[in-house]
Amino acid sequence: MPGVRHQPLEDADEAHLVRRTAKGDRAAFEELYRRTAPWLAVRLRRRCADEQIVAEVMQETFLAVWRAAESFAGTATGGSAVGWLWTIAARRLVDAFRRRAHHAQPPPEVALDAAPVAAAEDELLATSMDDEVGTALRDLAPELRAVLQAMVLDGLTVRETAVLLGLPEGTVKTRARRARIAMREALS
Repeated sequence: MPGVRHQPLEDADEAHLVRRTAKGDRAAFEELYRRTAPWLAVRLRRRCADEQIVAEVMQETFLAVWRAAESFAGTATGGSAVGWLWTIAARRLVDAFRRRAHHAQPPPEVALDAAPVAAAEDELLATSMDDEVGTALRDLAPELRAVLQAMVLDGLTVRETAVLLGLPEGTVKTRARRARIAMREALS
């Protein structure tokens, strides 16, 4: 727009990029993609070993961001652009698992045995929480940590977590309870 001066894209935070994307700014969308696609792909791969599903979810996620960027409420509601993006991706992943289950294919295995890669939330936990909480989280059994991560950090429901991890809902509830008990004991 003439007369309107924009912050350079490389200096803009992700929320600003989403707001500019909502106005149809393709360069802002491309910058948002460049910044967020690598970590988003890593997070999705940690939850799904099927590269085809990960690729589909990535495409669906960024298409949804392009189409619905104006719905991002932003920091006014306490949310972050990256959190909003992850919520879209997590929901798309659950939808992909549901589609697969509907077509009577066995659910993909969750990549729990993959080489550990530090995800954004792991780095955040390591730097922002005191050592006691971080240690308690790291000491949880991987299957308990996966449920806690999906339900607490990713904000998924029991049903969505069950679909995501390929587990019965009862197992998810049991593991969530066990994880909370273990955390409470470790922190008391």
